[in-house]
This record gives sequence, structure tokens and C-alpha cells, in this order.
Amino acid sequence: MNEFRNPARPLPQSADMAVDAGLRAFMLGVYNKLALGLVVAGVLAYVTGNVPAVGQYLFGVGPDGRVGLTLLGMIVQFSPLVLLFGSMFFMKNPTAGGVNLLYWAVVSTIGAGMGVLFFIYTDSSIASTFFVTAAAFGALSLFGYTTKKDLSGLGTFLIMGVIGLVIAMVVNMFLGNGMLSLIISVAGVLIFSGLIAYDTQRLKMTYYALGGNQAAMGVATGFGALSLFINFVNLFQFLLALMGGRE
Repeated sequence: MNEFRNPARPLPQSADMAVDAGLRAFMLGVYNKLALGLVVAGVLAYVTGNVPAVGQYLFGVGPDGRVGLTLLGMIVQFSPLVLLFGSMFFMKNPTAGGVNLLYWAVVSTIGAGMGVLFFIYTDSSIASTFFVTAAAFGALSLFGYTTKKDLSGLGTFLIMGVIGLVIAMVVNMFLGNGMLSLIISVAGVLIFSGLIAYDTQRLKMTYYALGGNQAAMGVATGFGALSLFINFVNLFQFLLALMGGRE
């Protein structure tokens, strides 16, 4: 996983940039898994956010109307981070089956945790923001797929941006500054937009670098779908913070 996500790894310079059937099949496999993951996450989010018998185990609304997390809700919210960081240490030699298990575990926990959005934003704004995100994702991924410009340098900058973004979000949890929240949301949209293009190009280069190794491509498909899923979800949430109508 580290090699796949390492932004410092140079892109193969001898890659044939022509689109062939093998590359199309590889990318289609990634996008199909991503699409199915979004469907699963969306269903889980809707259930936990709109079915009280389920949502009560994860979320609670206080007397002041603010939404809080139960103990189980906190576990679900932080599980994706634990899974992702844990995989860096325990998946030194990943297999396609292991990566698929990681992918669906992350998709399921992120989806269940996103049910809280239905307590904060209107259903119509969630739906409209999702379609805006999908359109933006399609355009950005197409750019990353077709551009001949090497985006590896941009990727290094964006990874650093994500680290800075996380630090700013943690700081603002204590400050509660509205202007800083706006800046974080705008920066988040820009950073994850760039990561969508960057990760798409890296997937394309990964296909060429693997040289037809089917086992390795199975692993790359899973990690590729996971990277794009995380990018999509983060872009959606930052756009929702900017565009979403609150309940």
C-alpha cells in the first residue's frame, strides 16, 4: 500500500500513453468498485440518518438541538482512520482479497457515520451536492486520465495540504471560528479536487508499471478504488459545508 500511495515515487517515463483494452478494463474495474462503494455508503448513511431504530445507536440529539455521538457512534466515526493506519503496518504484502476486505470495511464505516449529515443538512441539499460532486469528480478524473502533464509534483504538495488541513480542523474544533471553517472548506475542496486528478493519473501509470501482473492489478484495483472513494467523500463533505442548506 505504501508503494501505491507514495507521492515521491517517480512515474514511469516509458509508459505508452495510448488507451488500450487492458487499461480500459483496469480503470473500469476501479470505477465499478467505486460506484458500488458509493451506493453501499449512501444506503447505510440514509438508514442511520433516517431510521430512528438504527440511528439511535449512533447519534443522539441534545436538549439544545445539537447532534452528538454515542459510544458506538464514536467507534464508527474513527474506525476508518484506524483501519487505514492499521493497514499500513499489517498489510506489508497485500493480497487482492485483503485489500477488498479493507475497502468494504472502510466504505461501510464511513457510510454509517455519514448518517449524521441528515441531522444537519436538508435532504434536498444533500442530494444536489452529491450530484455536483459526481459531476466534478467525473471532470477531474477525466482530466487526470487524459492529461500528459506529470502530476507527481502536485501530488506531493497535495499530500502536505491534507496534513495541514487535518491540523487546522483539529485546532478549529476548539476555536469554533466560522471564518476558519470557511477557509478549511474551500481549501478542502481545492485539495481533494487535485487529488482526484492526481490519483487517477497514478492509477493509469500503475497499470503500465505492473506489466500485466494480474495479482498485482487486483491489489491496485482495490487500493485505487479506496483512494478515489476517500477523495470523493471528502470533496462531497467540504462542498456540503459550503453549499448545504441546514435543517
